[in-house]
Amino acid sequence: MDRFDAMQAFARVVEARSFTKASETLQMSKTSVTQLVQQLEERLRVKLLNRTTRKVNVTPDGAAYYERVVRLLADMDDAETSLSSASASPRGRLRVDVPSPLARMILVPALPAFHARYPDIQLHMGVSDRMVDLIDENVDCVLRGGELTDPSLTARRVGDLPLGVYAAPSYLERAGTPSHPRELEDTHHRVVGFLRSRNGGIFPYAMHRDGERIEVQGRYTFAFDDGNAYLAAGLAGLGVLWAPHYLSETHLARGELVSLFKGWRIDPMPMHVAFRPNRHVSAKLRAFIEWVAELMAQHAPVAARRGT
Repeated sequence: MDRFDAMQAFARVVEARSFTKASETLQMSKTSVTQLVQQLEERLRVKLLNRTTRKVNVTPDGAAYYERVVRLLADMDDAETSLSSASASPRGRLRVDVPSPLARMILVPALPAFHARYPDIQLHMGVSDRMVDLIDENVDCVLRGGELTDPSLTARRVGDLPLGVYAAPSYLERAGTPSHPRELEDTHHRVVGFLRSRNGGIFPYAMHRDGERIEVQGRYTFAFDDGNAYLAAGLAGLGVLWAPHYLSETHLARGELVSLFKGWRIDPMPMHVAFRPNRHVSAKLRAFIEWVAELMAQHAPVAARRGT
């Protein structure tokens, strides 16, 4: 038994809560992963996992051992990357998940520069606006907009996206141009809903003017969990939408969108890179986070008033 392979297999099973998922991410057969964990248990003479036909749970001894294993694997990774050649060029596969509009308009166009700087990083970029389970899907980090409410994640704030309220001319011709945000609560107006949570919740937007602060949610007929589809719905005249400036400016210039509520200010959308607290921040992950922070500083720097 290779103890390093066995510890890696055990750690991945704990994180994925599944031998099948662990074998897929390790690119090993399920039988091999099972045998490695069994051999590790035999060597330690301790039961590390409770297995049923439906799920895998870590035992108390297994949980304690897992914490030691994660630190040990991290130290081994540090030992490798501390070499001058490795430190100068982080390497290996990195799995990330990012919002679809941000990927299309900002991140992907900048990837040639990322590759030139870090040619040995193999980047697997999931592009979606859905809630990603970092453990089950073995993702190293996610880039997400909005306040993070998951206490199990560690996050770094990398930007604040300025927002505006917009509608297509076709919508305004049909429903009229609202003069106050509260009018979006009226029965004849519709917003385009954006699904921000696993349970399909639609969150309100905070707006300010001359000391007045209101939260507007609006009525909607259509709601989406993808930023590109959300924008397309607004362009099609299906309702009023809140959108980052980078996403709307081209359509404003073309007359495909009209800006609403002049004089009202909207709280910017914070952007975070989030990862699991027990996920070692390797050289490749650190390089990606710093690159994203530099990129966001060009397009949507963290607001100075927030002090971060």
